[in-house]
Order: sequence, then C-alpha cells, then structure tokens
Amino acid sequence: MATREDSIRQAVRERYATAALAVAQTGCCADVEAGRGFGAALYGDEVGDLPADAVSASLGCGNPTLLASLEPGQVVLDLGSGGGIDVLLSARRVGPTGMVYGLDMTPEMLDLARRNQAEAGVSNVEFLLGSMEAIPLPNDSVDVIISNCVINLAADKDLVLREANRVLRSGGLFAVSDVVLLRPISSRLQGLMALWTGCIAGALLDADYEDKLRAAGFRDIEVVPTLVHGRDTVERWLESTQLPDDIDAATTLVEMDGAVANAFIRAKS
Repeated sequence: MATREDSIRQAVRERYATAALAVAQTGCCADVEAGRGFGAALYGDEVGDLPADAVSASLGCGNPTLLASLEPGQVVLDLGSGGGIDVLLSARRVGPTGMVYGLDMTPEMLDLARRNQAEAGVSNVEFLLGSMEAIPLPNDSVDVIISNCVINLAADKDLVLREANRVLRSGGLFAVSDVVLLRPISSRLQGLMALWTGCIAGALLDADYEDKLRAAGFRDIEVVPTLVHGRDTVERWLESTQLPDDIDAATTLVEMDGAVANAFIRAKS
C-alpha cells in the first residue's frame, strides 16, 4: 500500500513532468506559475544568454547561485535542478576546473535540462536521476549545495538534510532558496496535495528549518525571509487551486495572508 510520502513524491513528479513537457512543447510553463516572487524574473540580465527553455522552466523562489558566492574550481550540487537554469549559471561561475551536478527525480525535467546543456555548450555539468533522500554521490564529494524552491516539496526533509550534510565536505556550504512559513497553517491546508505540489503545504516553519538543519549536523545557520506573500499572491494561489467543499476560501485567504515567505537559507557542514 502506498504511503503518504509515496503519494507526495508521485504528485510532485507528475506536476513537474507536466511543466517540463509544457516547456518542451510550447516554451511556456504557465500551469505552475505562482505569481510575483517566483520564476526567471528573479535573475535579471544574467540569464539573457542562456537557452530560452532553461529560463522558461525556472520555477524557483530566488537565485541561490548568488547566495552561494561560487568560486572557480568548486564542485556544486543542485538539488531538484529542474530545467537546469541554476546548474548552467553555476557552471559559468566555477569555470572549467569546477564541476556542477544537477539532481532531479523527474525524467522529463532531466531530458529538458540535458537539451539545454547541449544548446548552451557547457561541458562541466552532469545531470543525475535520483531523489534528494538518496543522493547518488559519495560522502564528502561536494563543496557547495544549492537548491531553488525544492526542499519544501520533499516528503522526508530530515533525510534530505542528512543526505546533504553527508555529501558535503567539512566546511562545505549549504545555500538554498526555499519557501518557509512564518506562522503555522492548519493541518487541513497542509493535507491538500495541490498546495503541497505548489510549494506551500510542505513548507517548514522558519524556526523548524533551523532545528532540522542543526539536527542534521549543520552549523552557522541562517534563515532569512526575502519576500512575504500577502493577500494578492494568496488570492492567485487559491484561484488556481481546487479547494474541497469543506474548506472556505475566504477563511483560507485570511489564514495564509502573510504566513508564507520566500527565504534564503545558509549553513555550514
């Protein structure tokens, strides 16, 4: 019998497979757009020379490549690399002596990312099929881990963070953009799969994120909200979400207004 964690992984895989196919077919992934604070607009001019499909497939909530302050020669791992935008930007920063791995569990996203890699002519990149809960890299093999609005989607975040610490070298940097909660939302909303795959229901409270990083062995932890989502953004989320009949939209709007934020999260292994 499938567990709730299995159901979450399957729902996430299906939603982002659909997004990848939409980009490949139409150059657009509007079916998962969440409004202000998400997507390629967060990168500015630095993505101007990247393949158009890599930019179109950007569904993140920040620019972790800037947060990480990458240096030439580093080995970087992007958890949930999607269409490859952050991998390609990282490859540029670490240069030919560095290496960037992109990990994703969705074959359709990996196909899209590899096409974008080929179009960009980037060689110091490898895309891997696998899950964040079982990273297919050896211990102490990575200098920097980045991720962009993906860890909130994980069914077992404690395991993801332990795996991240395992593959990071001593003193390595964990530098991700993610969605966090600034106050709890009801268990009924957390149980909605559409809100989970939309990066909301699975988000951690900011304090819980810190606690889980510490429990996984990280230190020097920072969780810094960068954009708090207010009424306008919540209304867009709810318009695109099929709420059950027993959940009132007006009450949900009040509950979520100001509860959800984009954040930068950094820590050392």
